[in-house]
This record gives sequence, C-alpha cells and structure tokens, in this order.
Amino acid sequence: MIKFLSTLSLALCLLHSSLVNAQVSQIIYSDPEKEDGRRTNFEIIGKFNANFLIFKNNNSKDDICIYDSVMRLQQRIPLTFMPDRYINVDFVAYAESFLLIYEYQKKSIVHIAAVRLNERAQVIGQPVELDTTQVGLANNNKIYTTLVSEDKQRIMIFKINSKDSRNYLFTSFLYDADLKLIDRHRIYCPMEERNENFTDFFLDNGGQLMFGKYLRSGSNDYVSRVSVVTKGPLADSFSIKDLGAGDRILDEIKMKVDNNNNTYIISGFYYKQRRGNIEGLYTVIWDKATNTRLQEHTTVFTDELRAMAKSTDATVKTAFNDFYIKHIITKRDGGYLLVSESLYTTSRGSMYNRWDNPYYGGYGGYYNPYGPYGGYGSPWGRVPGGYATRYHAENLMVLSYDKEGNLQWSNIIPKSQFDDESESLISHELINTGGELHFLFNLYERRNMLLNDQSISPEGRITRYPTLHNLDRGYDFMPRYGKQVSSWESIIPCLYRNYLCFAKVDF
Repeated sequence: MIKFLSTLSLALCLLHSSLVNAQVSQIIYSDPEKEDGRRTNFEIIGKFNANFLIFKNNNSKDDICIYDSVMRLQQRIPLTFMPDRYINVDFVAYAESFLLIYEYQKKSIVHIAAVRLNERAQVIGQPVELDTTQVGLANNNKIYTTLVSEDKQRIMIFKINSKDSRNYLFTSFLYDADLKLIDRHRIYCPMEERNENFTDFFLDNGGQLMFGKYLRSGSNDYVSRVSVVTKGPLADSFSIKDLGAGDRILDEIKMKVDNNNNTYIISGFYYKQRRGNIEGLYTVIWDKATNTRLQEHTTVFTDELRAMAKSTDATVKTAFNDFYIKHIITKRDGGYLLVSESLYTTSRGSMYNRWDNPYYGGYGGYYNPYGPYGGYGSPWGRVPGGYATRYHAENLMVLSYDKEGNLQWSNIIPKSQFDDESESLISHELINTGGELHFLFNLYERRNMLLNDQSISPEGRITRYPTLHNLDRGYDFMPRYGKQVSSWESIIPCLYRNYLCFAKVDF
C-alpha cells in the first residue's frame, strides 16, 4: 500500500558467529523539491539497479521520482495515464519492473486497473482493467483490497459486499506475477453475529487466502470467539474453523504467514477478566496442510518483565495495557519473533483507555486493512470534543520463540516519544540486516530530535549504537514510514523546513 505496512515478511536468518554487527554508517539526503510538502502523498516503491523509485502525488499530479545512489533526483516522470482523481494505488516491485494497481471512480462506476512499468518508470504495454463495481454517485470510497504473496508470484484483488449483514459476498481475483488470471470466485461468508469482524487479510505463496473472523461482545470490547478462514487458490467456498481458544478473553488478533513451514501464526494478548489487565500472550500455530491447530502456547508475563516494560505512568500490573503487536517475524526453523510497542493517546479534558484508543479496533465490511493511502499526517486528528491530542509511543518488547513454541528470551528496548496533533515523528522502523534487527526511532536529546539506532541480536542482546552522524542539518525523520529496500539500505522520509525529502540510510 501507499504507506509502508507493518506486515514485515523478511525471514530472520539466524547466522551465528560468522556475522558481525551492522550499524548505520552513512546517511544521504535528497534535496527538497518545491513541489513536495507536508500534503504530498508518497510511496517508496523500491530499489532498481542503483536507483531508488518513489511515487509522489500532489493534488491531481502524479509522478515517479528516480533518485541515484547518492539521492540526487535524476528524473521526475509524470504518470499521464492516471485518472485525475483516484481512490487508491498499490505497488508490487520486482527486480527490473513494478506493477502499479490503481482504483478510481467515473460517475457511478468504480474501476480497478493495473499497468507495468520498467525501472525507468516507462510504461510496458497498456493499462489493463481488472474489475468494475457500480456504486452511488457520491461513493468515492475504497472498495478493493490488494494482497501480494511473500515471493510476489501471486496477487489477489478482492472486494466485499456487506449489504446483507448476515452474509457477506466476497469477489476475488487471483493472478500470477504477469497478471494472468488464475481464479475468479464469488463466495459468501456467513456473519453470524452483528459484532463479528475481520483481522488483516493474507495471501500465502501457494495462492491461499487466509484471515481471521472474530466476535466482540461490544463495539470495542474483548474477543470472545475466533475462527480461521481460508480459501485455496481454486476453492469455491471458504473453510471456516474454530481457533479453539476456549474461554480465554482475548485482545486484538494478529496473524502471520510462515511460508517456509506452511503454517500460520495467530497471536493476541489475553486477560483473566473483562476490563482487566493484560496477563500475557496467547499464540496458536495453525497447520496449512491439515487446516487444524498444530500448537497452542500461553506466555504469562512475569513481574520482572513488567517492571522493565512499564511506562512512566503505568504500574507493574498495568504495564502491558497500552502494548500492541506490531510485527511477527518468522525464522527458517519454524520459530518466530514477536515485537510489540506501547502506544496511547492523551488529551486535555479527556482520558483514554485501551478501548477508546484509536490504535485499537476491529475490521469489517468494505474495510481497508491497511489504512488510508499516502501522506504522513495523523489519521485521527483531534479527539471528540475538540481537545488537542498528544500521541505517545514508548517501550518496545521483543519475544523470541523456538519451533516448539518455547520462549527463548525476552527483552525491552526503552524509549519515550510523544508528539502533538500528529504521529508522524514517533514510533519506529524495523530493519532486518540478517544478523540483527535494528530499530530506528527519534528521541529528544538536548531539545533536538535525533534518530537513534538500537539493535537486538538472535540471542536477545541489545546494542545501543552511538548517536548517528550527519543529523544536524535540520531534517526531521519519519521512520515509521520508512522502507527497507535492500539487505543493508533503507529509505526514510523526512521534513526539511516543511518540504518533504528522503534520506538513504546505509548499514
């Protein structure tokens, strides 16, 4: 999607003594362009040979900007084939080309089309229309969702018609990397209760669609029942299986496809009682071949871990009440790592808890699981009542599990971040260099906001690297919208005097 997603799919290669630690060695900035400001929507497409391609949208003007290895702008290529107004765009990057999938509305018809471009952003062939939907004249809402498998050899586009609240109609289109249609189906998904919702949607390398369907007892309450929903690449119906969580009171459910081991990882925090405190983590490993639960694990958070994780205003008992799962990272041997972050909002005249928090909530209907496209402004703005909102992003927790589901180690990366009216400069970017996971985030030091680099090793050892060089030029980094473009490079958007520009970070 336009904003870099948190659905990180790089496998953590647990190489041992042969690997040396990597740290940021160089930061190179692009020059600010007069066309690009705070309202510019963008997507970092990727690296092609020695160049980096970035999509930018300013009002009705769409361009692909090509930067060289030292972030000099080589070309700004207008996308003249794009409609004046569109609803959403997605990109699928390959070694020497990329697909641009765009959704737009003309009169009462919503169209979704795709076109392939080469590494110089030149159109290859003609745009291809993939589907249309008749809607109301004033709709202009996102209808289609695009999913891409980890190896990028399967692409699925689907839409959900939720007019019948008891029976949602899915229309799905499965393509190969050349956009040749493999499968098209219209399938009903029964919605037994009014408060049933969907998790994020996933597509594995075999072309199987997978997601969760869960029931909340209220509009923003606990999860009381979870089902695993799958659709094989040629199947004409959904398989809906109960997760088997029993009477556990669960929180928001997160999922991850493990293509190396043909399993799905399903995880969520759990409680002992309604409106209680988070007690620990509940995880199920789901076997793709048998479509059944392979493993079930519960991690109870110790007081020692709680003391390390709690923020300034929290107690040991409430330490994890503001934590949300951000990444599930698979290992080749069947183990996995889980990263969560403390995220919450405060406001004058209004106190928020987890169930009011805008970071929390379910999905359903025509919901876009990846949020609005582009830009980097706050998606929530002000809280009800007109009070100013302060966004907080604090400590990170990393848990490592082996292939049997045993907790190998846990550790906390401490940080304290906040910003008013926007979450652009807080939170983090996760970089996988093979031997370490790097967390890049801003911290105030002597009234200056500086980009910090802390890493965690396969054994759980945290390394805090020295303050990064080349940070004193007035650039404000937005690491949460960065994108790793190679095993040693990341592109991070930043602001310079209200102009949007980009920094290449080398490890």
